Amino acid sequence: MEAAMGLMRRIPPKHTETALSALLSLLPQHSSDLLSQVDQPLQVLCDVDSGKEFILCEYNRDADSYRSPWSNKYHPSLEDGALPSAELRKLEIEANDIFTIYRDQYYEGGISSVYMWEDDNEGFVACFLIKKDGSKTGDGRRGYLQEGAWDAIHVIEVGPDEEGTAHYRLTSTVMLSLTTNNDASGTFSLSGSIRREMNMDLSIEEGHLCNMGRMIEEMESKLRNSLDQVYFGKTKEMVCTLRPPSEVVMRLPDQA
Repeated sequence: MEAAMGLMRRIPPKHTETALSALLSLLPQHSSDLLSQVDQPLQVLCDVDSGKEFILCEYNRDADSYRSPWSNKYHPSLEDGALPSAELRKLEIEANDIFTIYRDQYYEGGISSVYMWEDDNEGFVACFLIKKDGSKTGDGRRGYLQEGAWDAIHVIEVGPDEEGTAHYRLTSTVMLSLTTNNDASGTFSLSGSIRREMNMDLSIEEGHLCNMGRMIEEMESKLRNSLDQVYFGKTKEMVCTLRPPSEVVMRLPDQA
């Protein structure tokens, strides 16, 4: 299992589904662990009742059906599917409306979904998902890439209220893949994933949604900076080292 997880951490996100399927065939006894621990690129389905798209993941899945955050129904239909309590469902609806605004302001398009459910510690868990297709054929407003996707998964475990405060544990994963194909740069492909955790004890005076929103906003800022420094910064450094710009190459004889 340890070797399988090590392999999955090194697989590009666009090949995750194929690699995971092969590992499930080789290690059927670890299928539940693999499915729960390996993050896959997010898929999308349309809610026929509301006419809105929602994101599929392990957190809104029951058997082979997925619950829509808009209608609270499973697709395909499932009679005894797990549902949040009435109070948590109300919070889930509000979170989806707010997160739609957040997604539109920060991502200029894309699809978002929020799911909530009770846990065994008298608290609850919330999952915030964003999928942005940045390819030329995608639904984003800036289709500059031949292919490109940003998948963000934020899972927050909220502990029970204690004297006006609650403990929040945020686990965030971002999967990025992009491919360019033009005359200037040729074909270039870059993909990878990053995961970080954050723990905070916060007052619930302003409500759980305010606290979770601030944590997600802070975490996404950190993840973007890490991706910019690790993936784009190091890639640019290596490319410029191996293939220096033409003006630098032209000055080398003069310096000699």
